[in-house]
Amino acid sequence: MSASSVIHFNLLDQQLTLLPQKAIYWQQEKALIVADVHMGKVGHFRKAGIAVPRDMEQNELGALSDLIYEHKPAKLILLGDFFHSDMNSDWDWFVLWRSQFPKLEIILIRGNHDIIDDENYHRLNIILLNELLMGPFLMLHKPLADADLEQAGGYVFCGHIHPGISLTGKARQHITLPCFAFGAKQAVLPSFGKFTGQIGIRSNKTDRIFAVANEKIIAID
Repeated sequence: MSASSVIHFNLLDQQLTLLPQKAIYWQQEKALIVADVHMGKVGHFRKAGIAVPRDMEQNELGALSDLIYEHKPAKLILLGDFFHSDMNSDWDWFVLWRSQFPKLEIILIRGNHDIIDDENYHRLNIILLNELLMGPFLMLHKPLADADLEQAGGYVFCGHIHPGISLTGKARQHITLPCFAFGAKQAVLPSFGKFTGQIGIRSNKTDRIFAVANEKIIAID
């Protein structure tokens, strides 16, 4: 295993930078790609009486802001589950955040949690799609089954499952880290939102796995 603050990765002649904030910067399109932010999840749990720190949503938006200021993308591509549930008070934070980046093109690929009425996104000049073919890549929310990948029309980028890789230390301790999982025809991104878990994934020997830990990207051999 080797660790780095970022990893520059060539895929289908496209230059990708894997970032420890669990995002990808796509150089040719000047696009920042993130999956599963789950905005509003904090408000959703607070509404149910579950104690959650109030500043968590602002932290998520702050992390996005930092990436935008650093990489200056022309586009932000959200691979679904941007907002966790129905409208709640956390939406107001997002409206305020959006006003800070009026020229940024934002594309939301609908996820299963994206149930807020489309008009609310349209007012913020956000493009809503079920899928997006851009260059050699097909942007989706959910991973495709192997049989469907043959007909996909592009190399798939997706999220939804919050992938993680389980590692074992010398003292037999176990830890599951969020990861980027690149297969032969499909890449699954880790969840950008911090208030989410990880699902351990099975990987083939041909897969390229990059774990995220302590502000580093770790290439799993």
